[in-house]
Amino acid sequence: MKTVSILIPAYNEKDVLNLLYERLTTIIDNIGYYQFEILFVNDGSVDNTLDIIKSFRKLDNRISYLNLSRNYGKETAMIAGLDYVKGDAVIILDADLQDPPELIPEMLRYWEEGYDDIFAKRRSRAGETWLKKITSSTFYKVLKKMSNIPIQEDTGDFRLLDRRCVNALRKMRESQRYTKGMFSWIGYKKKEILFDRDPRAAGETKWSYLKLIDLAIEGITSFTIAPLRFSAIFGCIISFFAFLYMLWTIGKTLIFGETVTGYPSLMTAILFLGGIQLLSIGIIGEYLGRVFNETKNRPLYYIDEYNNERENNEIINPDSIVAISNYVSK
Repeated sequence: MKTVSILIPAYNEKDVLNLLYERLTTIIDNIGYYQFEILFVNDGSVDNTLDIIKSFRKLDNRISYLNLSRNYGKETAMIAGLDYVKGDAVIILDADLQDPPELIPEMLRYWEEGYDDIFAKRRSRAGETWLKKITSSTFYKVLKKMSNIPIQEDTGDFRLLDRRCVNALRKMRESQRYTKGMFSWIGYKKKEILFDRDPRAAGETKWSYLKLIDLAIEGITSFTIAPLRFSAIFGCIISFFAFLYMLWTIGKTLIFGETVTGYPSLMTAILFLGGIQLLSIGIIGEYLGRVFNETKNRPLYYIDEYNNERENNEIINPDSIVAISNYVSK
């Protein structure tokens, strides 16, 4: 009998957990031929989210939980869950019930047909402002044009992943993560399911516009160096026209004897070029900052507790430690 793990990152979701558990268990109780594991990852919640999850575990032995040592963010919470899941397939599900767990049977059917990554694509997005819809659509279009991998548009983290997809994602240990791009990067056989996204069942969204902007920057800088190339190309174009303007100014002075005038235009040009330079330096700094963070080689997360057992966190990434040991021995 195959095991299917359902991975649920949770941060301050006390208002929706009971409804989530009720809907989720109603669905999986009616699915035969599988053993289910439901793994909650408590991402440093400051409400009683962890206590509610522990109460679920007392009643249902299918429930497991990870309690991270602090709030690391959803991207890190997901890789922490992928490190600990035991299933032959993993279904990533948000706790807010915007992604309906009723799609799980359909995902499992496609998985049995041989698909490795069955992802849910939003046909509509209820409960979201027009600004968020427009900015989200624009971001995906820009990222698709800039990246050399097929980015999935209007999709989130709600998907079923075969174990070999999970193993591939576990090998990607970068600290600044954009998992939606990683799903596309690893490849494998994919299948799309369309659905209408519901508003949050309860509670408030944890994604402010500043966090969404930060996530967008992560997505762009993680999967393309196009901004660096654009700044270089733009700099070459400006330099070319500046050189032509310089020749024109010198020619007028030498041939016609005109004096060089135009203080306002001179200041405009200086300010414009200064702005372009600062923008280019900012783009370079963004990529350099990512290099700086990755070279620290810090663990992605620390676990405070796993299923009532406190973790000592001695080994976070055994594969890396083995690789380093082999390198030193050589």
